[in-house]
Amino acid sequence: MNFRVGIGQDSHPFKKDGDKKCVLGGVGISDVPGFVGNSDGDVIIHALCAAIEQALGRKNFSTYSDDMCKSGITDSREYLKVAVSHMKEDGYKINNVGISVECKTPKILPIEDKIKQNLALILETQVENIGINATTGEGMTAFGRGEGVQVFVIVSLIKK
Repeated sequence: MNFRVGIGQDSHPFKKDGDKKCVLGGVGISDVPGFVGNSDGDVIIHALCAAIEQALGRKNFSTYSDDMCKSGITDSREYLKVAVSHMKEDGYKINNVGISVECKTPKILPIEDKIKQNLALILETQVENIGINATTGEGMTAFGRGEGVQVFVIVSLIKK
């Protein structure tokens, strides 16, 4: 098989109290509350890890992220590095990544390029291989009303 495709999804509500920083795609956002969760709650990276693991036919992303989190590793970029190592072990590389974000806040367009740069670096691919779109869904869901963020990711892997 020369290529594989995987879909990942994650969502987290915003933490209403505390000083936890919001992180999306490895980008810290200071004017938005952080997410409920044991890790930094980076829903973009979590969905991306899930998509990669699914494409490889491996176990659920949480089989390693939960243990990493319990051991004090809460930076989701470290989880993505594990997914990339699995991808390399299996002889694959990124063909392209599609990321769909639903939220009222934060605004994605101002941080889109930085998210792509962060992810491209870890994924060892070109920025142009990563696409991001965002919607509020016209406020029809909790995410569109500003209660959290939901992300879907599709990833296409090709054999090296």
